[in-house]
Amino acid sequence: MRIHSLSAEQALASLNSSAAGLDASEAARRLAEYGANYLEEVERQHLLLRFAQEFTHFFAIILWIGAVLAFVAEHFDPGQGMARLGVAIVGVVIINGIFSFWQEYKAERAVEALRQLLPQKVKALRAGEIVGLLASELVPGDIVLLEEGDFVPADCRLTEVFGLRVNLSTVTGESLAKARTAESSSEESPLQARNVVLAGTSVVSGQGRGVVYATGMRTEFGRIAHLTQTAGETVSPLQREIARLSRIVAGLATGMGVLLFFAGQAMGLPAWENLLFAIGIIVANVPEGLLPTVTLSLAMATQRMARRNALVRHLPAVEALGSTTVICSDKTGTLTQNRMSVQRLWIGGAFMPRSDLPTRAHVLQEHRQLFINAALCHNLKAVEEAGRQALHGDPMEIALAEIGREIAGDLAAFSRIDEIPFDTDRKRMSVLAETPHGRMLYCKGALESVLTSCRFIHLDAGLAPLDPAARTRLLAAQDEMAGAGLRVLAFAHRAVDEAGSPGDEQDMILAGLIGLEDPPRAEVPDAIARCHAAGIRIIMVTGDHPRTGVAIARQIGLLRSEQPLVVDGEQLRLMSPTQLQLALDAPEILFARVAAEQKMRIVEALKKKGEIVAVTGDGVNDAPALKTADIGIAMGISGTDVAKEAADLILLDDNFASIVAAIEEGRAVFENIRKFLTYILSSNIPELVPYLAFVLFRIPLPLTIIQILAVDLGTDMLPALALGAEKPDPAVMQRPPRAPNERLLSWGLIARAYLFLGVLEAAAAMLAFFFVLDAAGWHYGQLLDRFDPVYLQATSACLATIVVMQVINVFLCRHPRRSLLACGFGGNGYLWLGIVAELAVIVLILYTPSGNWLFGTAAIGGTTWLLAIACAALMCVLEELRKLSIRQTRGA
Repeated sequence: MRIHSLSAEQALASLNSSAAGLDASEAARRLAEYGANYLEEVERQHLLLRFAQEFTHFFAIILWIGAVLAFVAEHFDPGQGMARLGVAIVGVVIINGIFSFWQEYKAERAVEALRQLLPQKVKALRAGEIVGLLASELVPGDIVLLEEGDFVPADCRLTEVFGLRVNLSTVTGESLAKARTAESSSEESPLQARNVVLAGTSVVSGQGRGVVYATGMRTEFGRIAHLTQTAGETVSPLQREIARLSRIVAGLATGMGVLLFFAGQAMGLPAWENLLFAIGIIVANVPEGLLPTVTLSLAMATQRMARRNALVRHLPAVEALGSTTVICSDKTGTLTQNRMSVQRLWIGGAFMPRSDLPTRAHVLQEHRQLFINAALCHNLKAVEEAGRQALHGDPMEIALAEIGREIAGDLAAFSRIDEIPFDTDRKRMSVLAETPHGRMLYCKGALESVLTSCRFIHLDAGLAPLDPAARTRLLAAQDEMAGAGLRVLAFAHRAVDEAGSPGDEQDMILAGLIGLEDPPRAEVPDAIARCHAAGIRIIMVTGDHPRTGVAIARQIGLLRSEQPLVVDGEQLRLMSPTQLQLALDAPEILFARVAAEQKMRIVEALKKKGEIVAVTGDGVNDAPALKTADIGIAMGISGTDVAKEAADLILLDDNFASIVAAIEEGRAVFENIRKFLTYILSSNIPELVPYLAFVLFRIPLPLTIIQILAVDLGTDMLPALALGAEKPDPAVMQRPPRAPNERLLSWGLIARAYLFLGVLEAAAAMLAFFFVLDAAGWHYGQLLDRFDPVYLQATSACLATIVVMQVINVFLCRHPRRSLLACGFGGNGYLWLGIVAELAVIVLILYTPSGNWLFGTAAIGGTTWLLAIACAALMCVLEELRKLSIRQTRGA
């Protein structure tokens, strides 16, 4: 028999369960029998195929072509060492491919591991106790508790419902939320049954309980085609820029190789010698380490972000954060501590501080209905903790319930019957309760919303009509409390008959106002100041009263002008898209009394203005705005499952300061890749110049192709990767956001790498080459055999000098303008490991027989090393002078 056609009691019995849930031993037995409650992953690209792709990207294809040409040359002109070159190039492709794959795989696993910091948890009843479980631990027969913002973890037959509405779009495709009931249903399919909630759907509002009847792949969600659908990966600006850069560099390298091949032919060079020359040009200009460095830089940034309480869900979001120009932030819990406490009341027509409550007991008893309202009208859950009952839920509701219980006294005879949950459209919540004096309707919410349903006001003298004068006094009281930064709620009630419902919100008695304080987080003012210094605009988007929002914004330094533009939800509703875009031109703007759905309009308007927008959210209704924004940021503590799923970033501490830290790390990614490019492109010139000198001046070839590969993949790779792991520059948040059209390979970077640092390295390398030849008595025009010891020593000197210059260069590239002394030599342990590895490799190449055989090298003397070190010191001095000149020019 279909479970939805049974009554709630019959459904429980059919699953051998009860309203108190399963006991631990039975749950463990069923878990072993039915397995964990999770869905099989959507089939991903096979690991071997992804591995193979590391050997077929643009850079790899160019190197494969070079290897093939080397083998062809060896076939037609054997004995010239071209086969060994071909093997070396193939080795480079394989090593680089394995390293890139391993780096990407590790980054992917790291992000996956970080996601496990926030597994989906559910509240369930086990042996009558409410416990927190991982969704994967649910079994058929478990009783789960559902509330607004939760994902439904398994297929459940509802047993209790309080205003429950569910979004079924993931299963049925219907976007409108559907009401649920606990009554039996005659529908044929569980997809249409109103007493069933299905795995993968989400709770839009209300709360309820249900018994699990299907888990894992046995759920409806596990059977339908939605499982096999997967969204395409988002391509970030950085990914597009890397692809563009790869095409430019690889195309340039190939073009130069082909062009100079024909130039050599025109000059009458032998064909195979000319082919060797062309391959050398191509290999010298391909930055083989670019792709693994990008992956490493992103992965390291995600690890640092996690340590700073920002969990990255999508790797491309790391770099996009660095481009953020606007942050639309909630107030409660993000800018404030989310530790609500009652500070002030307006009852009987007058203000009363919280501290006066203990001395005014006789007055308060006359207004007991207000405190009964506060104690009963909420969405909190009572949980047994350490032998006593504790309330879990919204901190504001906890503060109200606690003061309500404190003043109202014993409420054992009061019970809730039904409710209409709070929603952002109504801006109020109503509860129907059974009391010793009959049924009562209790309502709380924003004053402007509650006021429309009230006819009377409770003053010290008794009930009075809610006339215009009373309304004016109420609004003035609200403004005064809101102006002090308090969150203000109004409370109303009325008696109803047996047929009454929580929707009978008319002719109510307004009982009073309560003002709650939510202090700003101590670290937020500094974080906001850092954003202002970084050129990032912050816009508060809050559901609170405008004056409350303005007061808090002034406390934290968000608003500084006397007349900021404040737009409330009603004004926003009446604005056209053009009017909203014009309003956003205001130097300072704040949105108050805004429904979560209206956030998306604000985000869309900002994006149309060309802004890169980050937006925070925690509720179900925030999901559209989180998806629409360039960076969606969900709250890890107070955020709902739906909000977290829609976000790119999750704040583990719900703290605005963590957003600023994440932006800092995002900016560092782009900066680090630029440092890597400067470093790696600098060595392209001393690799290229020897070939140009070889062709143009008919001298012995100062650097062989295999020695170029030794630099690119042997000595340069690890220090270059270490630059990708640099921590953020302290001044990175003192610059405006990077323009969306700003290129990685800027003209300034090209000029510095190719026309300054590269030229200095090339001059030093050629000097070392001729220094060794001159010491051996070589004269211009003299031919040298490629196995001549003098020639081997000369090329080794050229190679060693490039490596020594790059050792200094890695420190020079840590910052484009700041002095080497200001940057220091610490702060990045990977850098020193890279340098040690770099020097160890060059020693092995020069001073071991296998290194000499493979790379065509010979040992060099101490004088040559001293010359290389002197050249490196000179480059350091010249680069420091260049930086000093730039700093003075910009300072002036």
